[in-house]
Amino acid sequence: MSRQQLIERKLTDVLEPEFIEVINESSNHNVPPGSESHFKVTVVSAAFDGERLIQRHRRVNQILAEEFADGLHALALHTLSPDEWFERAGHVPESPLCMGGSKG
Repeated sequence: MSRQQLIERKLTDVLEPEFIEVINESSNHNVPPGSESHFKVTVVSAAFDGERLIQRHRRVNQILAEEFADGLHALALHTLSPDEWFERAGHVPESPLCMGGSKG
């Protein structure tokens, strides 16, 4: 199972999202080809109702603690309640270009 699939499975199992999208953005960074180190994650879940953004991000990071210990480097997180997702018409911002290493 790829790291992308593992991230999606773990978040789905715990958060029971209405929508989830996990995109491998590693190729946008200064990493070897085929890396699975940088991901954009959009999760829409009723589990986030009433939680502050920092609480949501901490929850996702805790769910993925093993992946961080095993080489996951960065997540661009978009953690939304169903109402917030509706208000945004199902849109999240594009990730910025990497400015580190040889990509800057």
